[in-house]
Amino acid sequence: QVQPVESGGGLVQAGGSLRLSCVIAGSSRSVNTMGWYRQTPGEQHELVASIRSGGITNYGDSVKGRFTISRDNAKNTVSLQMNSLKSEDTGVYYCNFFPAFLSWGQGTQVTVSS
Repeated sequence: QVQPVESGGGLVQAGGSLRLSCVIAGSSRSVNTMGWYRQTPGEQHELVASIRSGGITNYGDSVKGRFTISRDNAKNTVSLQMNSLKSEDTGVYYCNFFPAFLSWGQGTQVTVSS
């Protein structure tokens, strides 16, 4: 079964940076839009950023200017560079296609301390 594998999360102070990485092994859907999602306790997965196969990106209002999404179609990987982190960025981050149709992976925890 194709499932995303996320990595790169951690504990960081406000204002710091993290880089998340994700590989979707076993998938050849390089034409699909890929996205990073954030989930906080009791909430649904929220789309944070997305990127089309041609490189066009879209960001949630709360992360514009701070986060950068990128992808490598040949490797089926997608990354999220997160700068100027805020406490409200805390959550578990997942990657998936957009719209999401794969089973969710384990995600990677991002905790920003103020």
